Parts: sequence; C-alpha cells; structure tokens
Amino acid sequence: MQLQTLYQQTIKFATAKHVEQGQQVPGTNLPYVVHLSNVAMEVMIAGFNTENFNTGFAVQVALLHDTLEDTATTFVELENKFGSDIAIAVSALTKSAIVPKEQRMSDCLARIKKLQPEVWAVKLADRITNLQPPPQDWDKIKKAKYREEARLILNELKAGNGFLANRLQDKIEAYGVYL
Repeated sequence: MQLQTLYQQTIKFATAKHVEQGQQVPGTNLPYVVHLSNVAMEVMIAGFNTENFNTGFAVQVALLHDTLEDTATTFVELENKFGSDIAIAVSALTKSAIVPKEQRMSDCLARIKKLQPEVWAVKLADRITNLQPPPQDWDKIKKAKYREEARLILNELKAGNGFLANRLQDKIEAYGVYL
C-alpha cells in the first residue's frame, strides 16, 4: 500500500480517537492531531535519510503512538485494524499505569528496545516534537526534569536512528532557553 494511503487511513482513525477525548496539544488550543502529524513528519524525514527504514510502518506507529495511553482504544482494536506489529509497537510506546510513576519511562524504553529500530525512531521523534515551548504553568524544576528525561531517551535510543538522535540532541540544547 502506498505511504499516502497508509497515512490517510491511520490519521483519520487516530484523529477520531483523540477528538473523542477533546484532546489538544498541551499549552495550546491546537487539536491533538497536530502533535501526531508532527511526529509522523519527523519519522518520514528520517525515513528519507535512513537506509533500510520501513517508513510506512513507522508513520503508522507515529500517528497511533498515543492512542492506547490517551484514548479508549484497546490493543485488540488496534490489532484488528492495523495488525499485530503495529499494536505491539504502540503498546511498547505506552507508559504502563501499573508501573510506579518514577519507573514508567525506564520500563517503556526497555520495551521499545526489544522492537525494531522504527519504534525507537518514533520515540525519538515524539520527544523532538514535544521539546517545543513548554506550557505556561510549568515551573523551572518541571522543565529541567523534562529535559533530563529527553537526555535519557536520547542515551537509550540513539542507536535506533542517527538522524533523529542528532535532531533530538539539537532540540535538547535549544530547550535550555526555557530553563
């Protein structure tokens, strides 16, 4: 199937799921689909700059990466609509509510590292996209913790995609203006 068709089918599904929740990009009035499409854009550009990269798979995972965590979507629903590989990838990118909060990112990264590099790339792209101006209500401590978490993601997943690792490194440095 062509990338454009995969993108359209997937973004329509993801948008409907996030609209049901009334979700917006944190700190803005933008619909959440803007975040999802930005993550997918980062992954597409990485695909053009990375050998042996399954761009179609990565774009679908990028567009769906928050559906299990932030919507009523179930694993079985994703699996039935998009297949097991996509559902497993989205599940790995989802922080587990049963894991203590301070261990959720480490747990998530460990699950991501068991999967193909395209899943690693989605997590890198997600954090690249999230390193925008922080919400107004974040204090310096929260901003600093978020930046440190970005460094953890970079250190754990940089081998998954050099192009996105370099982009994330640049974004982490640029985020310093908010501290």
